[in-house]
Amino acid sequence: MFLTISTTGNEQHPATDLGFLLHKHPDNPFSTGLSYGTAHVLYPEATAERCTAALLVEVDPVALVRRSKGKGRGGAPDAALAQYVNDRPYAASSLLAVAIGSVFSSAMKGQCNARPELPAETRPLRVEVPALPARGGPDLVRALFEPLGWTVTAEAVPLDERFPEWGDSRYVRLELVAEGLTVAEALRHLYVLLPVLDDAKHYWVSSDEVDKLLRAGEGWLPDHPEQKLIAGRYLSRRWSLTREALERLELARLAEADDIAVEEIDNAVDEETDTEEKPVPLAVLRRDAILAALHASGASRVLDLGCGQGQLVQALLKDTRFTEIVGVDVSMRALTIASRRLKLDRMGERQAERVRLVQGSLAYTDRRLKGYDAAVLSEVIEHLDLPRLPALEYAVFGSARPRTVLVTTPNVEYNVRWESLPAGHSRHGDHRFEWTREEFRSWAREVAGRHGYDVEFTPVGLDDPEVGPPTQMAVFTLATGTTGTTGTTGTPNTKEEKAA
Repeated sequence: MFLTISTTGNEQHPATDLGFLLHKHPDNPFSTGLSYGTAHVLYPEATAERCTAALLVEVDPVALVRRSKGKGRGGAPDAALAQYVNDRPYAASSLLAVAIGSVFSSAMKGQCNARPELPAETRPLRVEVPALPARGGPDLVRALFEPLGWTVTAEAVPLDERFPEWGDSRYVRLELVAEGLTVAEALRHLYVLLPVLDDAKHYWVSSDEVDKLLRAGEGWLPDHPEQKLIAGRYLSRRWSLTREALERLELARLAEADDIAVEEIDNAVDEETDTEEKPVPLAVLRRDAILAALHASGASRVLDLGCGQGQLVQALLKDTRFTEIVGVDVSMRALTIASRRLKLDRMGERQAERVRLVQGSLAYTDRRLKGYDAAVLSEVIEHLDLPRLPALEYAVFGSARPRTVLVTTPNVEYNVRWESLPAGHSRHGDHRFEWTREEFRSWAREVAGRHGYDVEFTPVGLDDPEVGPPTQMAVFTLATGTTGTTGTTGTPNTKEEKAA
């Protein structure tokens, strides 16, 4: 199997920088053993103007069969012969993808200790694969690579040039050209899409393949138009794994959209900020403000209500004064992402005792939420329909009744400060409403009065003299010597509370 990666340059930015990126010196041919053969890296050309790195993979069919321990894909009488007589030594496949992941692992991660500035630089790239199985033909090759910024030349290889009437084989000669990609991005594209085009893998596909797919597909696969086909073929059409991958990709896409809409638009800084200094994202300022308010309250047992993917829970875990942290969310998928973010399966016993993730709806009372020092509703209420707010209000303030409740929500007045946000649009497509400062304060004071809390308001982010801060926070504190209007038994008095 053979693959080349080429780039061009000049004296100021020599093409031989490719050697730094791939961690393979142009003057020193490299070879390493694989479980199924040997991989070689060499440079057919290496000048300041043009540099080409070639990956040659020699497949040892006997080693490959021994490694599989006789577990073939089928039980046909000629299966043993098929293990030896096939196209493995010639055509790119999952074997080549595994070699890329092994030989260029640091390059795929975008790591370069010798020249740390290089991995983020885009450069002209040309990738050539002389023989590539393409089940779907040249059209599928273009459908997979073109959305990623590649100019694709995929020439079908005839079954036999002497007999053109026999038609084309399932192989193509592939050439990819791009100007605006990094080497790491190019390698990750190849790592995923080569076995997708081959539509076969030489090893058993288990659940860890989902993690591999998502790692290599980070930044491009969630929005790829052929996402379902890619996931299905990469995971050998195992539906349970494919479904898991698609669900996690959808969460990644939504998280990315939420980051753009809420943590970039919502977290933009004032135009007068020095552009040479990297601004602190509002998401960070918001977490800092929440942590400061929790510190001031003296809370040690904290609820993160609507915890999503666990960003705040992760920040709370870093502070030892918080001895018990419970993240609550209605979405099991979000809790699964949070669990992976927190690495709960690898967490030490003492640390694991401090944190729990539980599924629950904030529209219903839940005995598990009673008895805590503080509860946080960070960017949560605006995701509920207005008629459901009374139910959330009673569940938190009337039933759970923590000593302190922190509520943050966008300030709609601040939206005019962002030219990228069309007039009249919410900061995120899932926001059911966004309140002015007066609307939020009016709601918060009514809630406090109904349930026996005092409330104060804190700006988060730059407090613009005309439109206020981008985020507004209410700090509710249970009034001393009161049990609130629900009474000592916690019986709801309003129609909304009774309905909740």
